[in-house]
Amino acid sequence: MSEKKVPNYRWTICALLFFATTVNYLDRQVLSLLKPRLEEIFGWSNSDYANIASVFQFTYAISMLFAGRIIDKLGTKKGYAWAIIIWSVGAIVHALAIPIGQGISTILGFIGIGAVSISVAGFMFSRALLGFGESGNFPAAIKATAEYFPKKERSFATGIFNSGTNVGAILAPLTVPYIATHWGWEAAFLVIGAIGFLWLIFWYKYYDKPEKSSRLSPEEFSYINEGEPEVVTPVDEPVAAEAKISWFKLLGYRQTWAFTAGKFMTDGVWWFFLFWLPAYLKDGYGMVDTQVMLPLVVLYSMTMFGSIGGGYFPMYFINKGHSPYDGRMKAMLLIAVIPLVVLAAQPLGHITFWMPVILIGVGASAHQAWSANLFTTVSDMFPKKAIGSIVGIGGMAGGIGGVLVTKVGGALFDKYKALGHIETGYTIMFAFCAVAYLIAWSIMKLLVPKYKPITNL
Repeated sequence: MSEKKVPNYRWTICALLFFATTVNYLDRQVLSLLKPRLEEIFGWSNSDYANIASVFQFTYAISMLFAGRIIDKLGTKKGYAWAIIIWSVGAIVHALAIPIGQGISTILGFIGIGAVSISVAGFMFSRALLGFGESGNFPAAIKATAEYFPKKERSFATGIFNSGTNVGAILAPLTVPYIATHWGWEAAFLVIGAIGFLWLIFWYKYYDKPEKSSRLSPEEFSYINEGEPEVVTPVDEPVAAEAKISWFKLLGYRQTWAFTAGKFMTDGVWWFFLFWLPAYLKDGYGMVDTQVMLPLVVLYSMTMFGSIGGGYFPMYFINKGHSPYDGRMKAMLLIAVIPLVVLAAQPLGHITFWMPVILIGVGASAHQAWSANLFTTVSDMFPKKAIGSIVGIGGMAGGIGGVLVTKVGGALFDKYKALGHIETGYTIMFAFCAVAYLIAWSIMKLLVPKYKPITNL
């Protein structure tokens, strides 16, 4: 069947996933952008802020495991809806952090636990709720992509919706400070948090399982399921409930561990760039907050091209006759080489601060290309009913890897700052960021040397 003759409703679904991911990152970044303002208002120390931020990371990491499971059980439509409802409420609740913190402190005092700062307690609760809800975004989005796209297009579709992370990272510094300045910090959380409910209207209007969708033509439905080993339910027949698959059974497959290893080794690199680049520009070049914004916008604009282009890259090999998985792994090997340019960030940094920004931007773009393909290996190897659970397992591993990278980076920077050459700490971390993808690819290839889909779940 020629692709030109196939309708394109599936790209409407991809657009919904893109906007949801954009909202996800908008909600995530409000706190970091308001950090100086909130520190001044509430008298936070760096340790207070670190405790608040770490609650999100830990909650997000652990919740990823259960989020995938819940979405597999509820289905994509209901699962994604509940995820964005919870994280939008969590984002809005930040505006009520003080009364919430008062209640938490009262309860802790009543049961004999020591006093806790009211503002810290309130924001920690809000971040935990946000992290729990946001953990559902990627398991649901990957599952929706597997439902609405043939294997050969999935990494491209994933790259497009995953570019929403970059758009969110760009829009946040352009909107949050303005809202906070004109209407107060509470309004920033309220306005940005409410956007998720607007998205929900379109989600319920346009999304349904392909088997039930009245907007999806029979021709496109057949195209989506080309090459699928599992039985496809006709449009006019009821869909049977999917059986629950145990985590222990999923952990018995090398394919699960390949995806998990890829996430554990590389997710922390993205978190490192996200959290530490502003500090790097301040430590290395004395840049203040307003000066940092332009380099950040340039960097995240670069990553958009990496996400979309990297998602399309495997099509080159697939069109040459490779299977989707083999074509994806070949593309991922070439993508894994690109971050090596980050090794030059420090040596060339004396020329201008734009050298490390551009080189790190190239590395971050490669991460987004890698991520788009890594997510898609799950739908290459597993049936659709297991995708949410597998993405959840790998997402938890990626979150834990991110926490470790953040903690190690902080310890190194403290150590070398005390010794008077903090640049050594950044050199070490950049070296890890540069080689992490080649290590991850090697582990994945060792675990799954040849394409072997799981069909007996």
